[in-house]
Amino acid sequence: MTMTMQAAPTGGGSALPSPGVDAEMRDLLLGAIPALRAFAFSLTYDLDRSDDLVQDTLVRAWVNAGSFRRGTNLTAWLFTILRNLFYSEQRKRKREVEDADGVLAGKLTSLPEQEVRMEMAQFQSALNRLPHAQREALVLVGAQSFTYEEAAAICGVAVGTIKSRVSRARMRLIEVLGLEGPDDIGADARTRAALDGG
Repeated sequence: MTMTMQAAPTGGGSALPSPGVDAEMRDLLLGAIPALRAFAFSLTYDLDRSDDLVQDTLVRAWVNAGSFRRGTNLTAWLFTILRNLFYSEQRKRKREVEDADGVLAGKLTSLPEQEVRMEMAQFQSALNRLPHAQREALVLVGAQSFTYEEAAAICGVAVGTIKSRVSRARMRLIEVLGLEGPDDIGADARTRAALDGG
């Protein structure tokens, strides 16, 4: 999905340019799309739904660009918007689609052919079994490299809560995967980051 962002017309129409939006802000928003897509997919496990969520996030950020404080973490601000939109959507749906047996997740990937792919598929399966709050915290800290403080701000919880969720998620993954520790996993950088206690 290709997303383009253009400034609203300044003359004649009812659409007004958002205060705070300039070429630099536009470039920063466009640069954040890959990270937003990855985070959205970690929440939805649906490519179309995650792309819609990213687009809604960018629109919301564009409209509210004037409220963003320059010099602060733009990605964390965008992740907060995306997360809030996701949970608002969840409340409207009034139920989550459960995939306890991994049938839906299994349709998203082809069968692994190499050892590294098999390890990644096992890791993904184990990650899918984590409680949502733990998975979300682990993705933010392990895969997206947010600090505990940034992840806590995104999730709207205390730093200690995020640390606890990440620790429990890591311990559960090591247990489910039958590992003695993070060093037993393959060389995939994101997998190592997720399991690394540091």
